[in-house]
Parts: sequence; C-alpha cells; structure tokens
Amino acid sequence: MKKILLAVAAASLISFFSWADDALLKTGHPDEYTVKKGDTLWDISGTFLNSPWLWPEIWHVNPQIENPHLIFPGDLIKLIYLDGQPRLTVERTLKMVPGAGGTTKLSPSIRVQQTEDAISAIPLDKIEVFLSRSRIVEPGELESGPYLLAGQQQHVIVGAGDRAYARGVFDAQYSNYSIYRKGEAFKDPITKELLGVYAQGIGTVSVVSIDKDIGTLDVVRTYEEVRPGDHLLPSEDRSVDSVFMPSAPDVDIEAQIIAVEGGVTQVGKFNVVIINRGEREGLQIGNVMAIYKTGEVVTDRVRGGNVALPDERAGLLMVFRTFEKMSFALVLEADRALAVADKVRNP
Repeated sequence: MKKILLAVAAASLISFFSWADDALLKTGHPDEYTVKKGDTLWDISGTFLNSPWLWPEIWHVNPQIENPHLIFPGDLIKLIYLDGQPRLTVERTLKMVPGAGGTTKLSPSIRVQQTEDAISAIPLDKIEVFLSRSRIVEPGELESGPYLLAGQQQHVIVGAGDRAYARGVFDAQYSNYSIYRKGEAFKDPITKELLGVYAQGIGTVSVVSIDKDIGTLDVVRTYEEVRPGDHLLPSEDRSVDSVFMPSAPDVDIEAQIIAVEGGVTQVGKFNVVIINRGEREGLQIGNVMAIYKTGEVVTDRVRGGNVALPDERAGLLMVFRTFEKMSFALVLEADRALAVADKVRNP
C-alpha cells in the first residue's frame, strides 16, 4: 500500500512540475525562432515565455557550440522537451569547409563571426552612459579631488582635443581622470538617510604634467561641454559586460524609484531609474524586481471611512549597476505609466 501511495505521490509531483514548467510558456508560442539583428535575449525569451526573465530556468546548453552564451543573428532558437520538461536550445548555422584528402567537414559559423556581433541580454544602448560614465559617489568625494580651472588661453568652455588646467591634489599613480559634474544628492524617502550624490560623466582627460597643485591636461573625450568647476576623479577601470543573467534577489527587498534619467517624473519602458537600495541590502547586478503602483484610497460608501486598495503590479526592472546604498536599473516592462515613488519588490 505504501509503495502505491509513494508511486501516486511521485506521479503527482512529476505532473505538478510539468504543469509548472508549461505555465512558463506563453500561449501560442512558436516552436522555433530565427534570431534577427537588433534582437535581445529579453525579446526572444518574451516570444516563448510569460516571464522573459526566467529564461535561465529553461535554457539548455548545447555542448556542440563553443560558447553557448554568444547568440548571433541567423541562429535558430528551438523549443524542445527533455524528460518531459520544456527547454530552449540554440542551433548555429553550419557551413561546408574543404577537408584533407578531398573530404569535407562541418564547421560552426561562429568561427567567422565577430563576438561584438552577438546579441545582448538587454538593450545596452539604453544604459551605456550609466555603465561607463556616470556614477554615485559619497558626499564630499567630488570636492576632495581636483577641479577644472580653465582651458588654454582662458577658454571657459573646453572640448575634446583641447588643453585644460585643473587645480587640486593629483594622485601620481593615475594618468587618466574622468570629468564629473555634481548632480542631485539623494536621500531615502522614508529614513531621510543621505544615500549618495549623482556624478554625471562629462568626459575624460590625460595628465600631461603637474606643477605643485596645478595639472596640465589633454582633453581626450567629452560628452558635454567641459566647464570650470567640473570635478576630476581617477578613471574607473570598468568593462561593459553585455551578459546579464536575470535572477530574483536572494533576500526580500522593499525599495522605491527615487529618480529617473533626465529628471522627469513619468517612467516608461527602457527608462533608466535609480532605486534606494544597493549592495548593502543584498542587491546584485542582474536582479529583476517588480514595480508596483500604490493602491488608491477610496471612500467606503457602505461602512464609511476611507479604504486603501491593494498595490497593483505595473512593470518589471533589471538592476544593471549597484552601489553601496543605491542602484541603477532599466525598466523592461511597463503595463502603465510609472512614476517616481512607485514601489519595487521581489518579482
């Protein structure tokens, strides 16, 4: 009797997990999809899955492909079932290559593809400026470094290729500095704790020489006009990684959107937002979180008084850069207009 019960339980468990995996799949999903230029992993996963960020759960690594994390236009994404479970696989286009003795062999086309042609996990063009330029700094950190005095011949506005001068304490071990313009100082909307200061990346300079506290600089690159008073910090040695593996945070996190790129208040798909939680709270790059609109307060016309309606899920974001107390995130889904002060929680 016990064996029968165990068998029934096991069969029920297998049935449950099969149903759970199938529930991941979008109604009317295709069996295969050919990758096109401009696609992202998020786009492709959304073709097959109800929740695109869950793609690592059903992704099946193809051992025949040298680097399965590099997916290229022309690759064929197929939905297959292994042991009854849905899995996504990638098939690389193959070509015929002459072999020794007049024979032929198959060779993956990845060998003639440039790695920069691989599709990204999310639209990198939306976040590039935040990956490689702007950052969050501690209060007083910008003021502790050198600042721009002027350009050559007392020019007030400086651009790439110009000579410039700065004053302050230079660190001899750094020959390259980034130029920052001080932005908003962010406070936690609940605790009022000072979380950090937004430092907008303006450009980069190379140190030519230092005479006492005056540095002579060559302006290498500018994203905006460089002005006297802009601050210098040693350039960060950061590489832009296009591989973001989505995951839920390891701990429960309650956060809020406290700012949006450009200083506007309305938030939509592919907007970059800043949230009031960071590494201190356990947030990691790739963490996906749901965005909620605060429920409206309505009048109860039967019992009287006011009643707060439940919060409503309205979007999804992915964290792509973390700091100690804050993070940058990209809105990947927005079912309705979002705004500063909207809540952010585990998905």
